[in-house]
Amino acid sequence: MGARFPFSAVVGQDDLRTALLLNAVHPGIGGVLVRGEKGTAKSTAVRALAALLPGLDVVPGCRFGCDPEVASDCPDGPHGGGPEQRDPEQRDSERRPARLVELPVGATEDRLIGSLDLERALTEGVRAYQPGLLAAAHRGVLYVDEVNLLHDHLVDLLLDAAAMGRAHVEREGVSVSHAASFLLVGTMNPEEGELRPQLLDRFGLTVAVRAARDVATRTEVVRRRLAYEADPEGFAARWADQDAALAARIVEARARLASVALPDAELRRISAICAAFEVDGMRADLVVARTAIAHAAWRGADEVAEEDVEAAVRLALPHRKRRDPFDEPGLEEEQLDDALRQGAEAAREPDGPDDDGPDGDGPGDGGPDDGGPDGGGRDDDGGDGAELPGRPPEQSTSDGRGSSAERSHAPAPAFRARLLQVPGVGDGAPGKRSRARARTGRVVRPSTVDGSGLHLVGTLAAAAPHQAARGRSGPGLELRGADLRRSVREGREGNLVLFVVDASGSMAARQRMSAVSGAVVSLLRDAYQRRDKVGVVTFRGREATVALPPTNSVDAAAARLRALRTGGRTPLADGLLRARRVLDVERVRDPRRRPLLVLLTDGRATASGVGGDPVRDALRAAGLLAADRVAAVVVDCEHGPIRLGLARRVAGALDAACLRLEELSADQVAGVVRAAARAA
Repeated sequence: MGARFPFSAVVGQDDLRTALLLNAVHPGIGGVLVRGEKGTAKSTAVRALAALLPGLDVVPGCRFGCDPEVASDCPDGPHGGGPEQRDPEQRDSERRPARLVELPVGATEDRLIGSLDLERALTEGVRAYQPGLLAAAHRGVLYVDEVNLLHDHLVDLLLDAAAMGRAHVEREGVSVSHAASFLLVGTMNPEEGELRPQLLDRFGLTVAVRAARDVATRTEVVRRRLAYEADPEGFAARWADQDAALAARIVEARARLASVALPDAELRRISAICAAFEVDGMRADLVVARTAIAHAAWRGADEVAEEDVEAAVRLALPHRKRRDPFDEPGLEEEQLDDALRQGAEAAREPDGPDDDGPDGDGPGDGGPDDGGPDGGGRDDDGGDGAELPGRPPEQSTSDGRGSSAERSHAPAPAFRARLLQVPGVGDGAPGKRSRARARTGRVVRPSTVDGSGLHLVGTLAAAAPHQAARGRSGPGLELRGADLRRSVREGREGNLVLFVVDASGSMAARQRMSAVSGAVVSLLRDAYQRRDKVGVVTFRGREATVALPPTNSVDAAAARLRALRTGGRTPLADGLLRARRVLDVERVRDPRRRPLLVLLTDGRATASGVGGDPVRDALRAAGLLAADRVAAVVVDCEHGPIRLGLARRVAGALDAACLRLEELSADQVAGVVRAAARAA
């Protein structure tokens, strides 16, 4: 393999380079999450960092790369702790470079944390541990590309190990704990979906990278990349001196780190800034402090100064200020300036400012409105209903077809949505909605044909009746390949939730459409938490439109909903047929992900694309979806003293459950709603 692209040759991306270097100086910061569009050198910079890290002294033959100078209860040990504690027959140490270990998106839990060595267990009768990628990454860099697409349970294991510095394995009769201290770096494209806020918080720093718009910068990027592709070795050699200087500076900063002082004034500044941003918990304060210390060490200072705190805040707080899943990460300059002013005032006060910050009664401290429509400084029209810049909440225009006026409405306050499920048991992507066969979850039975991982009891039970016939003598079992049983597990899957929203004139009454938009926002938040894929189809006027093709980016769906406009006639049949076409395409793209169609309408049909009877055409279209066995829920948006019950007729044709709009709230209606009455 050719030489890696040199770190020093990366053009621009100053924040990314700084965040990576500070973590190299102080791994206790907690890693870096790199957010950005494709083609912005995210992976290139991360892979280049490994070449700058100092080499390691390791215990010879240790599979975990343990430091010979540190006493360790390593599974391959014990060893380390100085010459007097070592085996005299063992070499003191060996030198090797720091490793960059890549965790692929499709990795299994066994590959990440290790597992029972089945070959030795079955042939030698011993419980032997096979290390995973966490062991390989110890004292190096663990790189996760597209971390937002990694299965949630793997992210949990990964971040727990990164925070604790150790990996614990308790499975299949194996109980092992080993050191797992590494620099964690994740990259992601936000267009493909976000990480949960809880997981975002576990990354120490975050950086948003974008392609430069400056022509000279873009020209230099292309020039260097072409030169590298033409001669990787020669290009790396031309930048070797600059990379060597950076590597030496990392070593010097690490040596200076322990002696850098954090004055009380700067500590108060850090606390005041974090309080001003109303971040949850104390992790932000600790990360900012560690980052400021590392920044001071990097620039050769003996104590932390204001410039170090400001640099740390810009890297450590953007992903922690989110109050709602649909808030955009990032720091607004005005908000940052206000926080820095408060921090400056706190730094000048010997005893700090009056403390009514994160533990007070203000927004974001876990009260009933936390994360709701009024939390985090949002307006009173609804938490996710911020109006588009430059557009008034209501704007009347003509659609050119003699229809009623078009309007856009701010969503009503969101609520906790009740669970909508697809019936039966699937085998789709891991999530938290419908029942599914999975690699994780509770074990339901042993099997010879499917499942994952060894079902030890099932294997032993299959072998036990045949021991006499196999001529067993002495301890241990005589095993055959046919005895092997695998564990069939049942967990939860994420589904494709396709929202089909009636945006016609009959829905245009302010109260009704605001309530419908608020319900969809609530369901979107629920889909975000359950790791679903979502899409939005709207119908109004004479046709239906795919407002958002199916995507993992739930916040993109919320943004499209905020721009939803109403007015015109009601082409219900076209909306259902367009939804059917979307589902047909997705069935080919992702056949394992089961769909759930959520239709929000009052059931009125006043337009037909084929010129027939609109109501009859709508019922026929619903029958086609039912024939495709698409699980569906119809949300009846009709209100008032006189109800026609048209939505219930559509639900009958769809073979779907029919709910009133108010029945979507989990707080108002107890129990769980099944998406369809029929069996899987």
